[in-house]
Amino acid sequence: QVQLVESGGGLVQPGGSLRLSCAASGTAGRVVHMGWYRQAPGKQRELVAVITSGGDTTYLDSVKGRFTISRDNAKNTVYLQMNSLKPEDTAVYFCNLESRAYVSNNVYTYWGQGTQVTVSS
Repeated sequence: QVQLVESGGGLVQPGGSLRLSCAASGTAGRVVHMGWYRQAPGKQRELVAVITSGGDTTYLDSVKGRFTISRDNAKNTVYLQMNSLKPEDTAVYFCNLESRAYVSNNVYTYWGQGTQVTVSS
């Protein structure tokens, strides 16, 4: 059973920083990528940043230059350093993991429970 445990959310003033962490356990198969999505009230969930096992990264345009995703493969942990936070970054942030089974080659997607990030003065 794959579990994703997130931490690091909270309340921060505009311009401030937060660091999110997500530790994966119970993974089976090859981890393809880990990343972060977010969902604001009344909006669809959107990709914020992902990082592959090889270190390739993808970012939402509006967070480029402010957010940095990194990964510790040995610990199956992904981090999201968020700087210069804006009120529009307020959302629930969800950790995401995609893995591929060794034998069947099927792809499986897992989600964390979400952590609230609120940017407000």
